[in-house]
Amino acid sequence: MKALLPRFAAVTISAVLLTAAYYRTSSASVMSDTANRLLAALTPEQRAKATFPFEDKERVNWFFVPIERKGLPLREMSPYQQRLATALLSAGLSQAGFIKAMSIMSLEDVLKVMEKDSGERRNPEKYYFSIFGTPSDTGTWGYRVEGHHISQNYTIVNGKVVDAPSFFGDNPAEVREGPRKGLRVLAGEEDSGYAMMASLDAAQKKTAIVDEKAPNEILTSNSREAALKGQASGLSATKMTSAQFAKLNALLEEYVGNMPEQIAQYRQEQIKKAGKNISFAWAGSEKPGEAHYYRIQTPNFLIEFDNTQNGANHIHTVWRDFTGDFGGDLLKDHYTASHPQ
Repeated sequence: MKALLPRFAAVTISAVLLTAAYYRTSSASVMSDTANRLLAALTPEQRAKATFPFEDKERVNWFFVPIERKGLPLREMSPYQQRLATALLSAGLSQAGFIKAMSIMSLEDVLKVMEKDSGERRNPEKYYFSIFGTPSDTGTWGYRVEGHHISQNYTIVNGKVVDAPSFFGDNPAEVREGPRKGLRVLAGEEDSGYAMMASLDAAQKKTAIVDEKAPNEILTSNSREAALKGQASGLSATKMTSAQFAKLNALLEEYVGNMPEQIAQYRQEQIKKAGKNISFAWAGSEKPGEAHYYRIQTPNFLIEFDNTQNGANHIHTVWRDFTGDFGGDLLKDHYTASHPQ
């Protein structure tokens, strides 16, 4: 038994070191390596579609509806190229976030059946990959993965990474028939919102509910810069009990948890910086199955969630950074350091 103890200790230490090494892995390094492997696998014609100068206006041209986009779609890639592209998507998400993204893409097949589509509009391979600038561990570049209900926009500057705007949608929010009946890809985002509302007392709800009717769409839509137009902010965290504040943080964690460690840590730092300067607003019904909307607002970032379309079975969620969308803050700091006055 004693002989086993040193061996067990050695195995434990090795596991800890491997885990630590994994968590020390830079997202920027993984992203640049994966992006370069994808680019190396493309033909010159494909590469011309997939790449843009970093300064190109296309970098800030984002949307989340099923339209044609610039970039290289999965359906124009060979199977091994698709695997490399999928790896690039994975590099920008946690395991949980990656599973959500792949599940969202797969729902195009469900919509194809529901809508009796030819496969041209509803196609799980109509997701476009775009790389802006030259991928490197320490340079300035970015990439986007975008299609129906997914828009992940990454900016990398000197090894730091921001993913904003970050959009996930879900249609149907709940698959109600067929072999995938019961699937709810964004269940956490929805159920944690309901749990937050259920924790409030009647007086708190009067402040939190900013409109009896939920808006038809997230208010910031696909705007270049996130901005609200004087809408009420809802219930301040300073007016919440410790248990309610814990539920608010659990809701925030649903959005933080979609990201790999480096980006998740940045989001957690933003949450910590906000402290109690954070508010929760609700619009629409509190009853499951009816149209509803919520937002979480701080001085630095905004989360919006709505489930109003298709009989309240169609979710949109977004994380916006008021000054950091498309790497705004990172680029500002970089240019200030590079060109001091």
